[in-house]
Amino acid sequence: MNQRLYQLFLLNLCLQIFDGVATYEGVRLHWSEGNPLLLNIMPYLGLGTTLLLFKAKACGFLLVLRRLDARPFVCESMIVLAAVYVFFSFIPWMTRLLSLVAI
Repeated sequence: MNQRLYQLFLLNLCLQIFDGVATYEGVRLHWSEGNPLLLNIMPYLGLGTTLLLFKAKACGFLLVLRRLDARPFVCESMIVLAAVYVFFSFIPWMTRLLSLVAI
């Protein structure tokens, strides 16, 4: 397997785990979830179940991408996914969580 693809796969898995844990803790602190789909399903399935289902789906999708390593644009897709999660999850959640430390 391509070493770069493997590293991108691990990075994306870590970002998914971070997003799940940060969302769980953030919602418990009464911060709003930014994803309207998750926000609308949480009252029915509960916070933990909703996050586990959506994160399992995302990790399954990453696994499928990793298995397609010989196809064109797989590495580029992993890079785009990582960038999306860094800008729309990691940075916003870290900003909010670090604001607690600064107080």
